[in-house]
Amino acid sequence: ENVEKQKQLPAEPMISCIWTCARMNLSHRMSNQSLRGNSMDIVLLILGILMILAGIVGCFVPVLPGPPLSYLGLLLLHFTKKIDVSLWFLILFAILVIIVQVIDYILPILGIKRFGATKYGIWGAAIGMIVGMFFIPPVGAMIGIALGAVIGELTAGQTKSKALKAGAVTFIATIIGIGIKLALSGVITAVFIGYAIAMLK
Repeated sequence: ENVEKQKQLPAEPMISCIWTCARMNLSHRMSNQSLRGNSMDIVLLILGILMILAGIVGCFVPVLPGPPLSYLGLLLLHFTKKIDVSLWFLILFAILVIIVQVIDYILPILGIKRFGATKYGIWGAAIGMIVGMFFIPPVGAMIGIALGAVIGELTAGQTKSKALKAGAVTFIATIIGIGIKLALSGVITAVFIGYAIAMLK
């Protein structure tokens, strides 16, 4: 009987040891998953910040879509595990981004047409924007639009006064477009900062 008891005694410590090892292994796995989750959140946060900054720059540089980039930054923050951006915010900003992009595209064209500009003025403004963007970014794009419109109108045989008026209207329309884009990107940036601060607490 004593021999049988001695054989049975090691079973309990062995079970206890196996249980402890299993718990340690599970805890280690959960810890690794938590670290990976935190690392992914940091990556998404950094990418979001870069998109927000690019969005602000894009309000002045025509080649970059400012508000869409800002919205993408907010969307990246939404995909983190710690932050859940309000669905209403996301839907509202998505609608506003689309509206602002359409306005920014058609505003200079409508402004030129409203003052009787020709297709030469419109094409001149488009070409001037591209050329100016490469020489004096980002201000060169705005100056290029105005100069391009003036040169286009002069090429079409318009008088200097009409050509200058077309350039002035195009320039003003461009400034208004930049202001609208900057306002929307600024609001999205403020919301992003608020959520990002809450995430880091």
